[in-house]
Amino acid sequence: MPGIIENWPVWKEFGITPEENTKGPDFANAKAEVIAQYGEEALRKSWLKVCKDLETLTEKLSTMGSDSIPTFHMKEIREHGLSDEQQARLKSSGCCVVKEVIPEAEATSLFQDLKHMATENKEKIPGWPAESPAMLRIYNSPTQLAIRTHPNQILLQRTLNALFHDESNETSPEPLSYTDGARIRPSGLKFLGLGPHIDAGSLCRWADPQYRKVYEHIFSGSPELHDAFDLGIRKDADQYLFKSNAHSAVFRSFQGWTALTPTAPSAGTLMLYPNVSTVIAYVVLRPFFSPPANEEDIMDAGKWTFDPESSWFPGTMKDQSQRLSPTSHPHLRLKECVKYIPQMSPGDTVWWHTDMCHAVDPEHNGEGDASVVYIAACPTTPINKAFIKTQLQASLVGKGPPDSPDVDVDERRLKGYKGFDGISEAGKAVLGFGLL
Repeated sequence: MPGIIENWPVWKEFGITPEENTKGPDFANAKAEVIAQYGEEALRKSWLKVCKDLETLTEKLSTMGSDSIPTFHMKEIREHGLSDEQQARLKSSGCCVVKEVIPEAEATSLFQDLKHMATENKEKIPGWPAESPAMLRIYNSPTQLAIRTHPNQILLQRTLNALFHDESNETSPEPLSYTDGARIRPSGLKFLGLGPHIDAGSLCRWADPQYRKVYEHIFSGSPELHDAFDLGIRKDADQYLFKSNAHSAVFRSFQGWTALTPTAPSAGTLMLYPNVSTVIAYVVLRPFFSPPANEEDIMDAGKWTFDPESSWFPGTMKDQSQRLSPTSHPHLRLKECVKYIPQMSPGDTVWWHTDMCHAVDPEHNGEGDASVVYIAACPTTPINKAFIKTQLQASLVGKGPPDSPDVDVDERRLKGYKGFDGISEAGKAVLGFGLL
């Protein structure tokens, strides 16, 4: 079945032995604060509910392939928006593929421009990881700016942002554009660096009082009331409490990328766990419970022990995204429920909720490069406005975004750099020119 992972990659496990960077005083304090605020009874009640819900969810997902990820077409969104049924399905799965956001011929041409620029400036553009730098830390190439400011991108991001609600009148679904990098991954290049993980911070989900409030219903014994699309609470959460290159202060309602080349399973694509609310509920509850001694009882949530003493948060590192693995988060049944996204053509896009578990395909056995530009949907919020203003000020002098301080490149000096001339007024608005 398309989308099923036949052979689980050799990703790192996080549930076997506590590592020093997954425990300590900050972890212990965060745990104690949650317990003091909500209590053992409420946490245990949620734990049992969520694990029970996961039984049904994982059984369903284990029989599905990439059809568990909704697919829409930009032409339909442009003409009619998303129907109530489509919105409900998207919010339930927390992800979607939107086809033909950029016309295929245009996307292919933009890829050639990006690759030429990367080749011409090979010694100047930093890449990651060091041993196989496919992730390019370039932010305002002509290709990236053209896609970020494309009318279809702006409309689509506004549509995705509008799935969130906020009664404070301090936010808006009008998109602001976060400058992220690009990827050109040659055929045959393996990559095990980004197994199942969740971005938008790690320990800060428990340690920051406002971020913790996002999951209040989960901690208080009513996980079924958790609203993953409540921007009113989340807009003030501190995702950058523990500063690191893996984190950003910007709130991305949906992370995303736009394909510049074809991608497919085992050919440099993306994997998603197509559920938000139940998965994140399990993740934030997991540190409060220890597994039974008998391995045969692991899947019996009632035999897990409430553990207020240990400071170990499996898969949680202050300087990394939240990591997940079969041993650290067994009830998620990751091996059966993480899915390849559908096959992508140049100009297609994929989007996943900020709390969604995702992974990068460790294999690229396809022909040619697998190239994407990372472009997320970011609503207008006070934190986002402040960041985007600072980001644009840096961009105008050739620098990367504020959360990439170690990238010491003046992009204005790169061959092929064109700057911000010729960008539409709508494009300038999403880039933040109106904030200057």
